[in-house]
Amino acid sequence: MAPPRGSHESTIEQSPDYAEFFEKLREFHEQRGTSLDTHARVNGKHIDLYKLFSVVSERGGYDGVSSEKLAWRKVGQEFNLGQTNTAAYAFALKTVYYKNLAAYEIKTVHNQEPPPKEILENISAKGGDLLSRTVENFRPPQSREHMVNGQESDGSGDEERRTPKEEKMEVDDPGSGGGRTTRGLRQAPPQRILFQPDVSSSRQTRHVSNHLQSPQPSAASIGGAYTYNPSSNPNSMHFSIANYEPRPQMPLTLRPVVTPGNNPAMFKERVRLIREAAAARLGKSTPSYKGMMLPGTGFDGPNIYVRTLLALRSAVPEEQDYALHHLVKISHERGDKYKFEAFPGLAEGLIEKLLEVSSLFYNVKWEISYADDGQMYETHTLDGMNGTADILQRIQTLQTFDTTDEMETEEFSHKLTKINEAGLVIRNMSLLEDNAEYLSKQYPLRDFLSIALNLPHNPAITELRHYALDIAEQLTKYWSLDVLDPLYISLLRQLDGLDRGAILTTLRAISRISMNLDESNRLKDVPISVIKRLCEWTLLEDEELVHACLDFLYQFTAVPENVVLLLNCTRDSTLALDSLLSQLTRLLLFNAHEASSKRLVSPAVPSASATEIPTLPGDLVEQITKIDEPERSSHWLRACFEEDPDSDITQIALWQAYQSRFTEFSTPQNPLLPAAEFIKNVSTTFATANAQVIQGLHPKFIIKGIRPRHLPMDTKGRVYTRCIWKTPGSRRICGEFVLKPRNLWEHIVNSHIRIPQTLGGQYDFTSAQTATALQGQTYNCYWAGCRHFSAAGGTSSPYELGMHIKTHLPDASKLAGMREKHNHSLSIVPAAYVGVNGHSTVDETGFSNAEDILDDHSPTGRPATYAYQTWHNTAVDERGDAAGLPLTSVLVLRNLARNIPKAVIALDNAVNSALGSQGWMERLFGPLRGRLWYVMAHNRPLAGYVGDLMGVVERGISG
Repeated sequence: MAPPRGSHESTIEQSPDYAEFFEKLREFHEQRGTSLDTHARVNGKHIDLYKLFSVVSERGGYDGVSSEKLAWRKVGQEFNLGQTNTAAYAFALKTVYYKNLAAYEIKTVHNQEPPPKEILENISAKGGDLLSRTVENFRPPQSREHMVNGQESDGSGDEERRTPKEEKMEVDDPGSGGGRTTRGLRQAPPQRILFQPDVSSSRQTRHVSNHLQSPQPSAASIGGAYTYNPSSNPNSMHFSIANYEPRPQMPLTLRPVVTPGNNPAMFKERVRLIREAAAARLGKSTPSYKGMMLPGTGFDGPNIYVRTLLALRSAVPEEQDYALHHLVKISHERGDKYKFEAFPGLAEGLIEKLLEVSSLFYNVKWEISYADDGQMYETHTLDGMNGTADILQRIQTLQTFDTTDEMETEEFSHKLTKINEAGLVIRNMSLLEDNAEYLSKQYPLRDFLSIALNLPHNPAITELRHYALDIAEQLTKYWSLDVLDPLYISLLRQLDGLDRGAILTTLRAISRISMNLDESNRLKDVPISVIKRLCEWTLLEDEELVHACLDFLYQFTAVPENVVLLLNCTRDSTLALDSLLSQLTRLLLFNAHEASSKRLVSPAVPSASATEIPTLPGDLVEQITKIDEPERSSHWLRACFEEDPDSDITQIALWQAYQSRFTEFSTPQNPLLPAAEFIKNVSTTFATANAQVIQGLHPKFIIKGIRPRHLPMDTKGRVYTRCIWKTPGSRRICGEFVLKPRNLWEHIVNSHIRIPQTLGGQYDFTSAQTATALQGQTYNCYWAGCRHFSAAGGTSSPYELGMHIKTHLPDASKLAGMREKHNHSLSIVPAAYVGVNGHSTVDETGFSNAEDILDDHSPTGRPATYAYQTWHNTAVDERGDAAGLPLTSVLVLRNLARNIPKAVIALDNAVNSALGSQGWMERLFGPLRGRLWYVMAHNRPLAGYVGDLMGVVERGISG
């Protein structure tokens, strides 16, 4: 039984995207007036439009697939259309997409309007180029040779589907002995085989398939295009039926009749030809324009750059508005390539537009004269060749309009907007170095900057004033401005305002004066009120503003006459110069990041191996004996031995030492380990230890990898300290092991010096000193051959001796730790007495904190010493040199230190006799010397600069 129609549709996963796709597709076809075939079939198989749309879209869409050869066949392989007659199946699949999805693809994927249905869905799916198909350029094929069985050839690059041609066949001629072949002969048809019915039982057994077996002719037997070769095996019938495929239905494409409605362009051309033929018969020939350039054709006109230039110079308001609108966009997007030199007259036109701003506030219309005759011009005429030197005086003589009302008229607002656009264009284009140099030669622009900075105070011109300052910032480096220059005066006036942005740009513009010229900029005649404000601004937490102030002060202090002004104001208490110097010194460490470095001063010196196993102190023996075996032996081994790959000890010596120490503490419940178990436990305790036998005449059994300790270690890993006090007349040192430095000091005071104690447990140094004086004796230090009191024959003060003994212990006092923390110089600390953070660990008693022990646990005879340096480095540039506020601050300080001695000479005699050069240097730089030395020692980038400064300061103070 054949599967029911539509069973394939039910297997399609109905996802939300799938449903949404078909809903949008149906709405599209309803709006377009076309029919949607959701049950399209090719070769009897249902075509899923959602899958077809996804596959074609991934391959570039309809036009992309159609432009690739055999691409539609590859798409057909995604739908398993069969291996025979693939060209017909590919075209049928293409037609399904063309009728149902092509227009939808153009609308949704390419966001274009699809061609009308008359030239899309209503015609054949031949060819591609749907995105560029229009009614005017579409020409349906008219010749018969392009039609095959009512279908057009597949334009996707598939093989042309035309009437099959007879193929010449080579057939072996059995009667030819020479093996020659006969060409063009028709093959004999296959022999017919009579139908043989299945004679097996019709009853179904348990092993037979549920499908009924009945002989059916295969699809190949229809029309002679297929062959049917049944086998004698009845089961082959089922195989033939399973492979049965119906004959594919060839799609029939109907071509619409060409009418003026669906192809008006063709009929329009026909009408034109008919009229021309009729006119020719009457002798009225139509003139031919072939090869002629008609008005409005063949020439695109000037580009946008020339167009805006011509419009700006046309003096037509509408054209100028058009030009300024486009110039703003061009200067912003193409300012890096839009140069004034390539467009003569552009800069002049923009400057003339900017000068119109005066007409909004004054009764004047500026004119520019380029006559170089040296004559005096009228008030409204500007000197375009050399600049107008008296522009500020002319502005003062102008009559001002009454603009106190903040309400603006439409005409005023429109004119000001266009003037602002002209200013923005020049501002944007001046950022390019070539344009800035070109504009610096335009003296009318220099006059405009003076005019714009002296306009009446009005919120409406704030934007234009900022544009003027931005332009000045880019151009002042090409100008040399003296103290009488109108622009220089106008810029200094801006520093009296409250607009941070205007002040910041003004400071930068003044600091850049003459930057690109050979002559240096000498800032003079700066009002003391401006200098005072700059000094106050350096106290702000505004890095950008402070940097601009320091740049200004650096150039200002480079002139000795200006330093004279500063000293005079300091004398009169008008300006606090010492406060400025203190702030500059503070800025030397602005945003400094702390870094530490460690340098080895002296390496560790290893000690010689101990010659005997150390004797454990009583408190440690008491701790170990409370532990059961084998942990007891492990703790004893760790307390008396340490790892050393190059050392060894005999097994018998190690075993005897263990026995002698713990035999008296052995009990039946906790006996000693047997010798073999003890030797194994050595290897377990130390990773480097292993038992070995040295072969020879008398074999020697050793433990390789350990050696005796100089000082024992307790169960917590803390190392004891040995008392090396050697009493006169004794041949041995004390040798007492003490864990804590405090206990060691008490041991010496009690056992060797024998200072009595009071009932409260305090040492009675007074009575001890009195008793010693009565006996005529003195106290002396016998710690490891110390000779501190040898020259004086000892000391009568036991307290002095007790304090001296502490010097033999590590420097573990509280004050020593504080000095280490706050010390500004190099700190040399033994590695054995340095904590985790590089500082000594002490408590309030003067001894080490926490465990309060000496860290002598080191295989070195003398611990390594290190020098610790803390750096406070400031900003550097890409080359590693100093940069930012610290650099500018030290340069200002250096200028003051160099010029103060020169400035003192120019001061009056009263001041000179009162202080003098040395007095001024001591007054201003004396309190800062310590901070400056600290910066030089701890700030690597500024070390060289501060060193030069300190050299000048020391010479100035010493004279």
